[in-house]
Amino acid sequence: MNLAATATIQGENSIGVEGIFQLLFKELSQLTKASEQNCHDVATRISAEVYRICNESKRIQASGAVESSAMTLAKHRLQQCLRYYQLGSNRGRVELHSTLSAIIYRYINPPQRQLSYQGRLTIIEDFLQSFYLEALNAFRRENQLTSTYRPQSLLELAEYMAFTERYGKRRIPLPGRQQQLIILRAQTFSQQMPNESSVDIEQAAEGSANEGDGSWEDPAVQQLRSAMAMQPEPEPEEDTLRSVVVTELMNYLEQRQQTDCADYFALRLQDLSAQEIESILGLTPRQRDYLQQRFKYHLIRFALLHRWELVHEWLEASLPTNLGLTPQQWEIYTAQLDEKQRSLLELKQQGQPDEKIAKTLGLSMAQLQKRWFKILEQAWEIRNSLVSGSGASTHE
Repeated sequence: MNLAATATIQGENSIGVEGIFQLLFKELSQLTKASEQNCHDVATRISAEVYRICNESKRIQASGAVESSAMTLAKHRLQQCLRYYQLGSNRGRVELHSTLSAIIYRYINPPQRQLSYQGRLTIIEDFLQSFYLEALNAFRRENQLTSTYRPQSLLELAEYMAFTERYGKRRIPLPGRQQQLIILRAQTFSQQMPNESSVDIEQAAEGSANEGDGSWEDPAVQQLRSAMAMQPEPEPEEDTLRSVVVTELMNYLEQRQQTDCADYFALRLQDLSAQEIESILGLTPRQRDYLQQRFKYHLIRFALLHRWELVHEWLEASLPTNLGLTPQQWEIYTAQLDEKQRSLLELKQQGQPDEKIAKTLGLSMAQLQKRWFKILEQAWEIRNSLVSGSGASTHE
């Protein structure tokens, strides 16, 4: 181990980091397929980081529990690294990209430009490419590595990705508040983007250098691109259909000028907690609850009216499968419908176009849509009550 890693954490309860190093080295050796030298190097760097944090933190030094804090911190760093290792280079990159994208989504907003959901994702992709390089340089600097160091093994790549996530989430003190580092970077990136500029996604993917910018030629960047930007495996049909539903719903919200609902949906896709969403969107719990209810309203309109066929195909609840109901449920369901609703349902199952159905039933198109919405809503309630074991649900 290097000098920093073998030093002693100063505090009321002083401990050497040798014990932490041995724990990390043992766990990495047992839980990964990395070489002994590889495990040794990663364990050394994590141990040194734990030492530095515990030694510099006034809170930890004043807590009287330095040893416990050091061990907890070391285990946390270990678990982060192992999580990315288990995901692998491709899925790990997607996980990191999704996590950071969710944090900065609402802050990527170039001046005087109205961005669609897909347009914003393109600019986020461009921003994160430069942020990954910044994180790599910070990783080299903080671990006293050479300027040519680059992750080569899966374990080293996992270590780097875990560091990048923590680096982006670092809290930077500002007058009267704190802000995550990656948000500050994203805001600066957006403000500095010329109004007429466009992002060449092919250039971002291939790593072509911007004019006068030699940083993209850095061999470390090329190595990271090959490891982190691998082409994903073909998506299963279900995942592909889900992507279409997501894109269509985003377009639906933006067409109705519900950009705050679109922002909320983008964060929900990342499985963030209510508290995290409130923090990112700058909302109080009451405001977030109101936004959530408004989003649910539009979600139901989208799922039961605007693109009901697409959504029900994805849910495997299309008309050929009796709206996803079991034979017993279908019998109960159809018994609840009145004569006009049953006629409408039968004509829909026959594949008749709406114009012909409306003419056959003597309804306007607006009346037809309203009746069909109610029919689908009743089936939706029955399916949800089966899943939840209770009454009807409007769970997202």
